[in-house]
Amino acid sequence: MNRPRHILGISGGKDSAALAIYLNDKYPELDFEYYFCDTGKELDETYQLIDNLQSYFGKPIKKLENEELKGTNETPFDFYFKSFRGYLPSPQARWCTALMKLKPFEKFVNGEPTVSYVGIRGDEDREGYISRESNIQSIFPFRRNIWSSDILYKFFNPENKSLVLDLYSSFYHGKRLDKIIDILSLPITFDRNQRVETERIIKHKTNSVLDLGIPEFNRAVFQFSKTIGYPLALEDDYPLLDNEDVLVRDDIFKILRDSGVGVPAYYEKVQYEIDGQKGEYARSRSGCYFCFFQQKIEWVWLYEQHTDLFKEAMKYENTEESFTWVPNESLEELIQPERIKEIKQNHLKRSNKEKAKSSPYLLDILEGTERDGCNTCFL
Repeated sequence: MNRPRHILGISGGKDSAALAIYLNDKYPELDFEYYFCDTGKELDETYQLIDNLQSYFGKPIKKLENEELKGTNETPFDFYFKSFRGYLPSPQARWCTALMKLKPFEKFVNGEPTVSYVGIRGDEDREGYISRESNIQSIFPFRRNIWSSDILYKFFNPENKSLVLDLYSSFYHGKRLDKIIDILSLPITFDRNQRVETERIIKHKTNSVLDLGIPEFNRAVFQFSKTIGYPLALEDDYPLLDNEDVLVRDDIFKILRDSGVGVPAYYEKVQYEIDGQKGEYARSRSGCYFCFFQQKIEWVWLYEQHTDLFKEAMKYENTEESFTWVPNESLEELIQPERIKEIKQNHLKRSNKEKAKSSPYLLDILEGTERDGCNTCFL
């Protein structure tokens, strides 16, 4: 029986790097393959992180590239930017993700049964990239629930209630099994017009069964996956089934520092002062230095900390066609002294307001943007 491949993409972000270290150290029996999709427009700190990780693992991180780029002597971004005739990527048209991340990734997988590991943390309430290809299964080791929503929709479908109960009867009996019956019996709709309600119920059912026992839930889902042909069905057992770790933001930085790999410098806060008030800014994500998901304060950070790269980003804009990185504002307009002052003042207000809120993780306004954007790029 062929075993599935276990792969992990290194985006240059803290979460994917920490996940790679965590899995490498905790599950050496799994033969992990690491890859990196280089856009050619990363910060130098990203490439340094890749080098540090390769030294730590003692094995290479495979650089993925599309065939049409070979022999062009162009960076991936510049090649596709020209093919789109100067049309910048945006939240509504993410050709950068489709062509520079997903396309080389799915070619790398090459139709083989594959388990892809995603670094979404336990303090984040979002779903990561889930491939539409049946041969690719996503796993989220940092969360209490390691399974992706696609398999949970099948697991909690009333049509599979009898099968799921049979699986749980191997672990529970009496009152505990009765509780499972109650949870599975809760009404649920799969009407497309009620997607939000369906998601809410799935989340409630998942948390309820997890409260009864994480390893038991994992083993029930693992056995269930064998009936529907997921890649993990090819494994006789799976070491993550007994894992009850839940890792949050502070854990990520600790893993990076304790391992010696280090935290990319662009995450380190830099102090600024405006009208006698002091604030801090940094970059909240990995990815291209001109990423359109950046907040305006991050553009100011880029201008003041990496002026040369900011000027490079300006060259891609075409104001006559309204092709700008920031909606309704060119980078030339954004760096005017009065505009920079306004952006910093607004950032200070939002930061102070956010810090005043009750939060178990005390994330400030900039760090909160980690939840925004493209899951494929920023993990």
